[in-house]
Amino acid sequence: MSKRIYYLCCQLLLGVGVWLPSTSKAQAPTAHYWVQLRDKKGVDFNPKAYFAPAALARRARQHLPASDSTDYPVRPAYLRAISASTDSVALVSRWLNGVVCWATPAQAQALRRLPGVRSVVPLPERRAQLAARPTAAAEASMQISTANRQLARRQTESLGAVQLRRAHLNGRGLRIAIFDAGFNGVDSHPAFEHLRSEKRIVATYDFLKRQPNVYHGANHGGEVLSCVAGALPDGSYLGLAPGAEFLLARTEQMFRERYAEEEAWLAAAEWADRQGVDIINSSLGYTNRRYFPEQMNGRTSLIARAAEMAARKGILVVNAAGNDGEDEDWRTIGTPADGDSVLTVGGLDPDTYLHSDFSSYGPGAGRRLKPNVVAFGTALVAAPGGYERIEGTSFASPLMVGLAACVWQQQRQLTAMEVFRKLEKAGELYPYYDYAHGYGRPQIANLLAPSGLVAIPAPTFDFVRRDTMVAVVIREAAATIPARTLPLYADSVRAVTPASRSNEVPALGKESTVPTPEVPAEEEPVLQEPPRYLYWHIANRRGVLRRYEVRDVTQRAVLEVPLRLLQPGDVLRVHYRGFTQTYTAAP
Repeated sequence: MSKRIYYLCCQLLLGVGVWLPSTSKAQAPTAHYWVQLRDKKGVDFNPKAYFAPAALARRARQHLPASDSTDYPVRPAYLRAISASTDSVALVSRWLNGVVCWATPAQAQALRRLPGVRSVVPLPERRAQLAARPTAAAEASMQISTANRQLARRQTESLGAVQLRRAHLNGRGLRIAIFDAGFNGVDSHPAFEHLRSEKRIVATYDFLKRQPNVYHGANHGGEVLSCVAGALPDGSYLGLAPGAEFLLARTEQMFRERYAEEEAWLAAAEWADRQGVDIINSSLGYTNRRYFPEQMNGRTSLIARAAEMAARKGILVVNAAGNDGEDEDWRTIGTPADGDSVLTVGGLDPDTYLHSDFSSYGPGAGRRLKPNVVAFGTALVAAPGGYERIEGTSFASPLMVGLAACVWQQQRQLTAMEVFRKLEKAGELYPYYDYAHGYGRPQIANLLAPSGLVAIPAPTFDFVRRDTMVAVVIREAAATIPARTLPLYADSVRAVTPASRSNEVPALGKESTVPTPEVPAEEEPVLQEPPRYLYWHIANRRGVLRRYEVRDVTQRAVLEVPLRLLQPGDVLRVHYRGFTQTYTAAP
C-alpha cells in the first residue's frame, strides 16, 4: 500500500470530509470531477468513538438516531481504486458518499468503469462571492462616534437585546460555527478577549490550507463573528450571543475563489457536525459566476446539498441572502441560501426599516419564499485596528444567529427546524410575507412568550368591496398613535398627557410617550419606533406572489385594488400595524 493510500484510509477512520492537496503522477490534471459512489456495504462505524459528546447530545435532544448511513465512511476499496486511477483525490465526503478529484478526460472515462462508481461529473471552475459590500467608510478605529455607538445598540435592540439580557439569555450552552474567508485579528482584537480568556473558541481549521490556523487571510470572518459575540470597549456587545462557544472554519478565499470553496464548505460542515455544532453561520453565496437562476433550487449546487444535509443532522444553517439586489443581471438570492431548510436572512435599512436596496430578493427557484426573515444590513463591526461601520447581508445573518442561539438556549428541547419556524412565525409581518422582507424582523415578545400566549393584534383596517375594486380603509382608532414632544418646537417643555385623556389614542403622526418600566440607564432602549407602513401582496392558490408593495399611510383610504388584478382563487393579503387580513377572489 502506498503512503498516500495509507494516509487516506487513516483519515477515513479518524476524520470527516477528507481534504487533501491535488497531485498527479504523470500529467497535469485538466478537470475537476465529482465521483458519486454506489454504496457503503460492509463498512464498520462506531458513533460513540467518532462523534464528540456534544454531537451525540444534540442528536438525542432532537430525537435523531446517533448515526445513519450518511455518517459512515466511504468504502476503502472504492477509495483505493479511485486513488490508483487518478492519484489526485482532494475531498472524500461521508455525507454525500462521493469523492472530488482532478483527472484528465481519459482518467475520467476510466473512473466511470470502476466498480462502485455511480457517476463522474465535471465540476465548474468559476468565481464566488462573499455577502459583504465594499464601502467608502473610514478605516477602523478604536474611537467610536456617537452615531456608530447608537447603531451598535440598535442592531441588537432591534432583535430584542434588552429583553434577552433581562431573561439572562446570551447563547450559553450553544456551539456556533462560522464559515468564512479568514479571521484576521480575532486572536488579538480586544473585542474577542472574553472568548479567548474563557476558551470559548473551541476549534479552528483552515480547509483551504489544511491547517488549524485561521487567523489570517481576510478580515471578513472576524467582522461576522463580532456580530454574534464581539464586545465594545464599554463592555456592551455587537451581537446577541457572547456566551456561546465557537468553531471557526476558513472555507473561502477573497480574491481567488474556485469551486473548491464549495468542497471546503462541505468538509467544514461534516467537521462541525462531528464537533457538536448547533448553528452554522454562512455569510457567502454563489450566483451568476457559477450558476443560472433556475439552478437556485436547493438541490443543484454541492453547497446547497451540504447545507440540507446539515439541517438533517439537527444543525440550524443560517445564510446571508446576498447583495445583488441592485444587480440587473442577478437580483435574486444565491446558494446555499436557496436551500429549503436554510434560514435565509435579508438586509433591513436601519433608517427606514425597509428592505436595503442592495439585499438580494427572492423567491428561490420553485417560487419558495426567500428571504425568510430580515435583520439590519448595516452594522458596527470589530475589524483590525478597532471598529467600523459596514453594510451587507453578511452582517444581518450573524445578528440573526445570535437571536436564534438565545431562543434555543431558553427552549433547548426544540429541534433545529422548530427554531427555524419559530423565527419565521415571530416575524413582525407574519403571516404576511414578500420577496424583499420575508416574514420581517422577528419580534422578541413572540419568541419568548410561552406557546399559545402570543397576543392577538387588534384589527387596524377593513376591506370594503366596491363595484370594480377592493378598498383598504384604515380604522379610525388605528389611524392615530400617541404623541411625543417635538424637539424643535417644544424642546424646553416636558409634554404631559392629561389624565382625562390617558386612554385615548392621540393624533396621527405622533409617537408614544407611554412610560416604560424603569430599568438601569445602560438598559434604556435607544430603538426608535419603526415607521407604520402598510404591506400588501397578491398571491395565487399556491401562495406564489404575483405582486407586492409597501406603502406609507397618509390617508385612511390607503389602497384600492382593481378586481381585474385578482384571478379566481387569488388572495389579497394586507398587513398594517401587526394585523393581517386576507381577501380571497371568488373561484
